[in-house]
Amino acid sequence: MHRPVLRQDLPRAQLLAERALATFERFTHVQAASGVVLLIAAAIALLWANSSFAPHYHALWHTPISFGVGHISFSQSLHFWINDALMTVFFLVVGMEVRREIHEGSLRDLRQASLPIAAAAGGVILPALVYLSLNNDAIRQHGWAVPTATDIAFAVGLLALLGRSIPANVRVFLLALAIIDDIVAVLIIALFYSGGLDYSGFAIAGLGLLMVIGLQRLGIGTAYAYILPGAVLWVGLLKTGAHPTLAGVVLGLMTPVIPVRMRERPLDKLARIVGELTSRGSSASADLEHMNLHLRELRLAQRELLPPVVRLQSALHPWVAFGIMPLFALANAGVSLDGVDLALGGAHWVTTGIMFALVIGKPIGIVGGSWLLVRLGWCALPPGVSWGGIWLIGLFAGVGFTMSMFIAMLAFTDDNLLGAAKLGVLLGSVAAAALGMVWGVIYARRLRNAGDNVPAAGAPAAAALSAHSS
Repeated sequence: MHRPVLRQDLPRAQLLAERALATFERFTHVQAASGVVLLIAAAIALLWANSSFAPHYHALWHTPISFGVGHISFSQSLHFWINDALMTVFFLVVGMEVRREIHEGSLRDLRQASLPIAAAAGGVILPALVYLSLNNDAIRQHGWAVPTATDIAFAVGLLALLGRSIPANVRVFLLALAIIDDIVAVLIIALFYSGGLDYSGFAIAGLGLLMVIGLQRLGIGTAYAYILPGAVLWVGLLKTGAHPTLAGVVLGLMTPVIPVRMRERPLDKLARIVGELTSRGSSASADLEHMNLHLRELRLAQRELLPPVVRLQSALHPWVAFGIMPLFALANAGVSLDGVDLALGGAHWVTTGIMFALVIGKPIGIVGGSWLLVRLGWCALPPGVSWGGIWLIGLFAGVGFTMSMFIAMLAFTDDNLLGAAKLGVLLGSVAAAALGMVWGVIYARRLRNAGDNVPAAGAPAAAALSAHSS
């Protein structure tokens, strides 16, 4: 009779590996961690681009990478594959976040969503107006949308650094606002930053959509089956002249929010298969094929316990937060300060306009939009969210790093203006983050002091009873 292997019997190296993996797993789910990694990647890019190794930095991203079969090949720079291909996965996660919020979150009910929608509208309109007020040149005006976006990873990560003293509804409001901001940013990219459309590409994109719908109708739940239709959709949008990363948003919005229908409920199927496997108690070679069949059914039932939108978003989050976004920052945040001439072509107004729009326009627009709806009586602040919390949200929303950088590269073809825009995004985002953290510490301290001054439950009654007995 074999004695079961206990945890204490495992080799020490295996135990250490398990602990390291568990620690890494917890780290990847800490919201502040992804913002820190993104910040480190941006700092490395900035230092690298302004060091003696700057030529190697720029040469790296221009390295050609080709894919082909036979005589058919497609060659683009590494920079293209990061910004136009890998970032499609980032937009896929954005699309799935929007899909979930519409189905079961803050965007499900229009009345509930009206306040973050109004705040987001103010946070888009006012920064654009601040930028345009400082840039009246037709070429520089192309950058009006750069300061309108919010970086979810940075904003939510910075809020998480303030700890649990910040009410939970402040985080929910910021998340809803950032998601609406992303929706607006996607619409802006589609409407204002797509070139002249080649309508023949829509046929290819339509074929990709039909393939996705067909697989969903057939009840295909594995994500790998959708890679080819997604690639067809991406190629179609690339051919149209629209930005191909929009394919990620479309696929995210199409991701089902309910599991695939099965003849047997997943939990019932899991219980039945586990029961059959444990009742056999034999691992003879004659039973291996039967056991393998049971294990395949077990994996299928386990997969369908969660809706595809939840399952896929959870699987992609670590790759996007700790892989794709830092790589994007590394490839795009390397602004060579020597290579940017702020005196040329009014570039200093691009930098100043973006900075002012992020640091001043964003928070005032968000607070102003919220105040207007509350003042009109159309909605009220969420429970636990004061105007101090709205100001905190507005300041953190001024961190527009990832999406702002992305829009800047679509807005400017001139390298000097693009460098000035990136510099404005970096400086404005750092200033907004610093102001947000300072106000967050003050706001959290006020909340703690207010909580300390509130008598504990039952304290008045206890005091009265003591006085009566004396």
